[in-house]
Amino acid sequence: MERYTVFGLVIFLALLSLVGMIFSGWFLIPYIVFSLLMILGIRDVVQPRHAILRNYPIIGHMRFLFEGIRPEIRQYLIESDQDEEPFSRDERSLIYQRAKGIEDKRPFGTKQRVYDSGFQWLTHSVMPHHIENHDFRIKVGGRDCKQPYDLSLYNISAMSFGALSANAILALNTGAKKGGFAHDTGEGGISRYHRQGGGDLIYQVGSGYFGCRSPDGGFDPEKFKQQAGDPQVKMIELKLSQGAKPGHGGVLPAKKITPEISEARGVPMGTDCVSPPSHPEFSTPIEMCEFIGRLRELSGGKPVGIKLCIGHRREFMCMVKAMLKTDIVPDFIVIDGKEGGTGAAPVEFADRLGMPLVEGLTFAHNTLRGVGLRDRLKIGASAKMVSAFDIARILALGADWANSARGFMFSIGCIQAQACHTNNCPVGVATQDKLRQKALNVTSKSERVYRFHQNTLKALAEMTGAAGLDHPGQFQPHHLLMREKSRDMVTGDEVYPYLPEGFLLRGEDVGFGYMKRWERARAESFAPVDYMP
Repeated sequence: MERYTVFGLVIFLALLSLVGMIFSGWFLIPYIVFSLLMILGIRDVVQPRHAILRNYPIIGHMRFLFEGIRPEIRQYLIESDQDEEPFSRDERSLIYQRAKGIEDKRPFGTKQRVYDSGFQWLTHSVMPHHIENHDFRIKVGGRDCKQPYDLSLYNISAMSFGALSANAILALNTGAKKGGFAHDTGEGGISRYHRQGGGDLIYQVGSGYFGCRSPDGGFDPEKFKQQAGDPQVKMIELKLSQGAKPGHGGVLPAKKITPEISEARGVPMGTDCVSPPSHPEFSTPIEMCEFIGRLRELSGGKPVGIKLCIGHRREFMCMVKAMLKTDIVPDFIVIDGKEGGTGAAPVEFADRLGMPLVEGLTFAHNTLRGVGLRDRLKIGASAKMVSAFDIARILALGADWANSARGFMFSIGCIQAQACHTNNCPVGVATQDKLRQKALNVTSKSERVYRFHQNTLKALAEMTGAAGLDHPGQFQPHHLLMREKSRDMVTGDEVYPYLPEGFLLRGEDVGFGYMKRWERARAESFAPVDYMP
């Protein structure tokens, strides 16, 4: 009967308080408190849903209380500075410091376990260079592009209005405007807050065709032409999949569609908004390339590219074969790693589907080298890159630029509460609650976005100079070292080598399964000749 001890004590105290009221009116307050707890205990005993409450009335609620605040207790009191869930305190602190423009140096040496397997570092030179200008840029636009764009090496990755609040979008875009870098709209379309900020936009076109959508959910070329023709739009990104939930569509319930979301997405109020898993406008690699060509023409020759998380490697090779056959080559490809994840996703998708960024990037980079197309397009990388080392590492492995979503979310005040999908974001970043998002001051947060970008690139310039280089684009795999085991180290070019130019066209088997997949890939279909993903 010990489990009813608290319940019994509450009943006793309620009765004692009732008797006490005979002698003093001050007993009314404890009588009310203990009576309410007694009613709660009676409800716990008779309710059918929770066994723990029936066996431990009243006191059983402590379990749900502590379960509810467990993430906060762990984050603020228990976890170490290096625990990653998904970003460590060290990583978050670095972003906050750079965004606020305060001291980001650390005394007393590294906290990293430099002899543990997996530790990575960059080589440096005894003749370091001093780099004055840290505004690093690359020109995006192939031979069929009429309006190439000088893109920063570090940009805001795709996050839709609707997933983020109006104030968050406005702060991000205003910061991008001041810093001269790009802001990817996400597949939710171009909202009034993107336009109000005035920053350069990468207009993402997903399978729902938001902003360029016909009434039946298909692609509307005239609406796209109008959107893409906006001078604020610098590039067009055709999203095939994303790292957080590759191969998964989505439904925005009608009750969550506000007039502003309806305006941005071009969808009616009162009906569910559906993003299908795949694009209705094409079903084969050749049709995909033709659609890219169509988007480039409708946009007036702006850079058009694709974004995907690598899944079946053969399917990516199907796309590359279609590029060769049609001679329609995207101006860029953004590889999204499965470790990305600003949006909520089913747990199995977030944890167990899609290829991590490093493997996906090196595979795409080497496949394009293998057919002689690498020089005709640029490769962007997206997934959990918040420091200068993160950017340098990914450039060394084959990328031309880096995108970050959560890094810039932290810069406007995200505290990693991981309540993005609940509409209850405590700092107003990922919510449509008008009162909550008012807490996010656009003027001050946009300054933080700007400073985070500037200070991160400044740190990248210092790392680049320390390596004896003049531009981060000169980083190569051999500049990266990693500890394979607790005592052994390997260089990046041993683990992630750049494969020979044209090896696939020559039929040269360099290992790693490239030739087997290439032989099974077809430009006419994503279906395999025989099975090998």
